[in-house]
Amino acid sequence: MKKLAAGIVFALALQAAPREVTFHKDVLPVLQKHCQECHRPGEAAPMSFLTYKESRPYAKTMKQAVLAKKMPPWFADSHFGKFANDRRLAQSEIDTLIAWADNGAREGNTADAPAPRQFTAGWTIGKPDAVLDMSADYKVPATGTIEYTYFIVPTGFTEDKWVEKIELRPTARSVVHHIVLYARPPGSKFLKGVPVRTAFTAPPPTEPEKHDPDTGQGILYGLTSAGYEMVSVYVPGGVAYETKPGQARLIKAGSDLVFQMHYTSNGKEAVDRSQVGMVFAKETPKQRVVNTFVGNFNLTIPPGAANHRVDAKVKLYEDVIVQSLFPHMHLRGKGFEYVAKYPSGETQTLLKVPNYDFNWQLTYQLEKPMLLPKGTELTATAWYDNSPSNKYNPDPKSQVYWGDQSWEEMLAGFVDFVIPVSVNPVDIAKPKKPAAAPKAGAE
Repeated sequence: MKKLAAGIVFALALQAAPREVTFHKDVLPVLQKHCQECHRPGEAAPMSFLTYKESRPYAKTMKQAVLAKKMPPWFADSHFGKFANDRRLAQSEIDTLIAWADNGAREGNTADAPAPRQFTAGWTIGKPDAVLDMSADYKVPATGTIEYTYFIVPTGFTEDKWVEKIELRPTARSVVHHIVLYARPPGSKFLKGVPVRTAFTAPPPTEPEKHDPDTGQGILYGLTSAGYEMVSVYVPGGVAYETKPGQARLIKAGSDLVFQMHYTSNGKEAVDRSQVGMVFAKETPKQRVVNTFVGNFNLTIPPGAANHRVDAKVKLYEDVIVQSLFPHMHLRGKGFEYVAKYPSGETQTLLKVPNYDFNWQLTYQLEKPMLLPKGTELTATAWYDNSPSNKYNPDPKSQVYWGDQSWEEMLAGFVDFVIPVSVNPVDIAKPKKPAAAPKAGAE
């Protein structure tokens, strides 16, 4: 009887004993899957997690970050929508990192390690078919305010290019707040007459619509004319633009690329020469992907307002498929939401970000792209904290308007729309003009 009892106690002790968690067998697979895209030399994160030696000093930091759900960064409310690029760790992965930190952060046997994750010369899209840069180095001063800086670069494309993957890469990440890349087709009036291959400053392109601040009327930026199109955006922590099979973005023959650079000084002089890499489709796609944003340039945020709401509403005049969503605000940004109101009157929340983080601006890729039928009203709503309780607030006493700099604000609800290649993107944002009636007597 005593032997039986002892055996039971021993078995229970074995069950209660924590499984030994080691770096190579248990932790490294988690880091490869969720962390190394940023946590490697030359990327956005300040430390590398490629090896045990590099990762071991941060074991406790990893534990704290995953417990607080700060890492990996992901801010979508799980009650609304499912996303293909959901970065959240499974509970078993969280438990693994906690156990590793709590039990000595052991290395284990190197033979247990998975094969290293492969990265192609820094590009996350694989080897590009074409790489273009700004055509000139730009020296970012150590201090001071830097206006938006533009570089126009001829592509030299002699035929239309359908782009499946496109990625922007700064060479001085610490001073690049963001990059917007435009494609400017031949004949465009956008920045007409400006010299190419040289830095210049200019106001952002203006839109002809006048907004009604009482109704939250917005615009689909760039789709009100055929003068330019946004084809890629870079923000720290963001991802490259990629399309699905049978889809691509169009850059027309003879187009120029316009790099819109937002630099911020950080106390140390730096030199940047940002690049763009592109992977082309092997054949003409059936669907075209167009990037735009729902914006309201008339936003006004009162001094001290802790939860100020601003809406931007647009009507869609063509059927579109929405594929990804990317909310953008500045330092007073607090929350963001996309809502579709269908022609039937039914409404649906596509994405809700209750705790927006300016330092991690993420693209949310819908697990199942959604049809927004013609007549749908799409609203992007932003909430701002202009109160003293916002530790990032540059000045709680100021009234805030739309502006380029981080101490100003934006409401930009970026979207990727998918349309047939036969549809003109301009027709999404504006109703088509009715065909002219034939003149009397005409045959």
